[in-house]
Amino acid sequence: MTALSASSARRRLFTPVHAGAVVIALLTALPLYWLAASSFKPDAELGSTPPALWPSHPTLDHYRDAFGQYEFARYLANSLLVASLTTLGVLALGLFSGYALARLPMRGKRPILIALLMISVFPTVSVITPLYLIERQIGWLNSYQGLIVPYIAFHLPFAVWILRNYLLRIPFEMEESARIDGAGPTRTVLQIILPQAGPGLFTSGVFTFTAAYTEFLMALTFNSEDAFRTVPVGVALFGAEFEVPYGTIFAGSIAALLPIVVLVLIFRRAVVSGLTSGAVKG
Repeated sequence: MTALSASSARRRLFTPVHAGAVVIALLTALPLYWLAASSFKPDAELGSTPPALWPSHPTLDHYRDAFGQYEFARYLANSLLVASLTTLGVLALGLFSGYALARLPMRGKRPILIALLMISVFPTVSVITPLYLIERQIGWLNSYQGLIVPYIAFHLPFAVWILRNYLLRIPFEMEESARIDGAGPTRTVLQIILPQAGPGLFTSGVFTFTAAYTEFLMALTFNSEDAFRTVPVGVALFGAEFEVPYGTIFAGSIAALLPIVVLVLIFRRAVVSGLTSGAVKG
């Protein structure tokens, strides 16, 4: 009976769902592994046939070129600054907006939520031209605010949805006690809601940071000066007219991925909790 029970437990542990998850994980990890391995290959091995799974003579030359010849450190600093300020702005506005939609009595909640959902899936390319004309008129081209403000506008609806659904799970009793003590909505949000909204804030923050950090089209259109370029644009413009430094591009891509990987690994539990919270709420 013990052997049969152990065999049955092993069969339950490895189901077709688990097998599918393993296959998806491998398919996802394979391009990342190939990118990392290629970033250490000498130029002579990048186009070798058959391709080598790992470089026979690993080198850091591509990383030196990325941070030296192409000033990758500046692009990385620009991306981190823009993504961080965008995330802070989205979380600050999203927390109060989500609280208003989740708690406060107001008319037109459903149309507002529908409008937010429509904005969150709106294609960026359709508004690039009018945004460019507006930013040229007010002098925001080749600046940080020229990216931060549009990023906040585009990523705020998703954050409001996430935070609103999460705040619906927080009990009313603590807010009622604060109201009895004379606390207004702002004080209630900062002292009662904020300490309990961690998972929702982490989820919104990670998704917002990642989206702003990796955005390409606006960054390419609005900032043409090298001093304000972000990582996606900087890596895309590596090389010269008749040269494509694939190894340096691979090295820059790996270096650009590290902040995202660290962020997700640190906050992965909070992200999963925030995504699943309020999943059955309206």
